Amino acid sequence: MTTITASAVNKLRQMTGAGMMDCKKALQESNGDMDGAVDILRKKGAAKAAKRADREAAEGLSIAKSSHDNTYGIVVEVNCETDFVAKNDDFVAFANQVADFALTNQFTDKDALLGAAFEGKTLGEICVDKTAVIGEKVEVSNYALLSSEGVAAYNHGANRIGVLVALSSNSDEALQAGRDLAMQIAAMNPIAVDENAVSQEVKDKELEIGRDIAKQEGKPEEMLDRIAQGKLKRFFKDNTLMNQSYVKDSSMTVSAFLKSVSPDLEVKSFERFQLGA
Repeated sequence: MTTITASAVNKLRQMTGAGMMDCKKALQESNGDMDGAVDILRKKGAAKAAKRADREAAEGLSIAKSSHDNTYGIVVEVNCETDFVAKNDDFVAFANQVADFALTNQFTDKDALLGAAFEGKTLGEICVDKTAVIGEKVEVSNYALLSSEGVAAYNHGANRIGVLVALSSNSDEALQAGRDLAMQIAAMNPIAVDENAVSQEVKDKELEIGRDIAKQEGKPEEMLDRIAQGKLKRFFKDNTLMNQSYVKDSSMTVSAFLKSVSPDLEVKSFERFQLGA
């Protein structure tokens, strides 16, 4: 039998991040061949990851970052199963590496991010390896890229919420307003920039709910549509960014706040990721 040295075990641990006993067993199984031991650990890791594939991974970090020139940004959600792991230094470092990797390469979607080469493997394969090492499901569940004249990023509540805001300008005043609005979006969770960006399906559903409520309240049939339209306007006020009351000054709407910064300043779009949402 091949003698397995402590230095070989340590080298394999540094290469794979696997536990000491797992490394020793893999080296024994491969008769001391380092590459063979790596393959064995990867296969065992994939098996462990497969066993955890159906587990819910609702903890982790949502990280939003913008470029140095503030013309694009990314927001990515890297998940694990428990809050304990989410606070682990190694997991936090990995999640931030993923965010930096995404920001540098400007991947258009999650599939492109997961399929990209990352430290000699694809990022998707690295997540499988991390699952085996950590003992919890590790995955990238959400990702978005925004590009515009200006992009502001904001992370809220120990990275439980990440927000990007695409703006029509990248002036200092516009970017500060964008960061303020990113905080608004984190707190108030609007579904769209304004009523024009709300899907017809959502509008129809809200109108139907409004009619049903009015009918249950005994309102006359001829008034149901008008009442439903009024409730829809209230829905827009509560759930679209431009119509919401501005959290830093409730005497004005977000739309009025933007005009106070610059008459031409616009929010083109936004992304909001929240853990477990």
